[in-house]
Amino acid sequence: MTSSDAPSAISPAPVPAPPVLAEVVRSGFTEGHHRGSLVLLAADGSVERAIGDPAAPVFPRSSNKPMQAAAILRAGLDLAGERLALAAASHSGEPFHLDLARKMLAEHGLSTADLQTPPDLPLDPVEAETYLAAGNVRERITMNCSGKHAAMLAVCVRNGWDTATYLDPAHPLQQLVGQVVAEAAGEPVASVGTDGCGAPLMAIGLTGLARAFRSFVLAEPGSAERRVADAMRAHPEYVAGTRRPDTWLMREVPGTLSKMGAEAVQAVALADGRALAFKIDDGSARALGPVLARALELLGVDAPVVARIGRSPLLGGAAEVGEIRATF
Repeated sequence: MTSSDAPSAISPAPVPAPPVLAEVVRSGFTEGHHRGSLVLLAADGSVERAIGDPAAPVFPRSSNKPMQAAAILRAGLDLAGERLALAAASHSGEPFHLDLARKMLAEHGLSTADLQTPPDLPLDPVEAETYLAAGNVRERITMNCSGKHAAMLAVCVRNGWDTATYLDPAHPLQQLVGQVVAEAAGEPVASVGTDGCGAPLMAIGLTGLARAFRSFVLAEPGSAERRVADAMRAHPEYVAGTRRPDTWLMREVPGTLSKMGAEAVQAVALADGRALAFKIDDGSARALGPVLARALELLGVDAPVVARIGRSPLLGGAAEVGEIRATF
């Protein structure tokens, strides 16, 4: 058999690149693109618009925190108000965040030494600069997930569960988190990984993520899901911080539930059940605002905060010379 007679290897079909959701325009020249997938749900829960592949599993990262907080309530920890909002937070590391996280630990006989978050600086750049200027170093309490971890530890104390293994995927609390995520999303968890804070991370599709947020705002009053949604919406500065888009949106569009996640994930549900979720494929947070603002416009949100969230200028020297803008 000659080489020309040998059977040719079958190459796998190339995976198509996700569509462009945002473009980077500098001095009138398009110098880059941000690709990803997005889904918009109508008030009745039907898919109104899908871009890319929103059914494909992704790690929602911190956009899963409302479900984690609901699991903590279901496990019997009686949290409310700012404490419950902080349990679902990616906080900025502002003093009021850190003070409350310490109080939540102390109320259950715990200390910052019990946290298994990695030592970190405050998430907000302004807070990080202030923190370092004061001579401080990275600590576990300053990591943006410390409120969630404080609540996880507290529910372990309440139930007599092992606090040393509270991040183990086999731990009773983490098993319950998986159940809540699957129920809220209306689909099974596709994969379990490890989040940046060390907690187990459940993968679902973007459509499932949007359904989960929709289910929280429409849940029966008094249910764990509704309690989480109500606390986040009443105290958004504890969910994010004073300079963050999630806070702006929940403050200025009544009834809205909003939570970003690392690697450029965002989920939002409006009071009437309209919802959205998206992920920027390259994980670039700089595209979050323009894409979120355009998605909100397509859902019919007409509020000044939308333009504020969507503004993403590019600078040349000290002058504005371009922008990052949505393309859909």
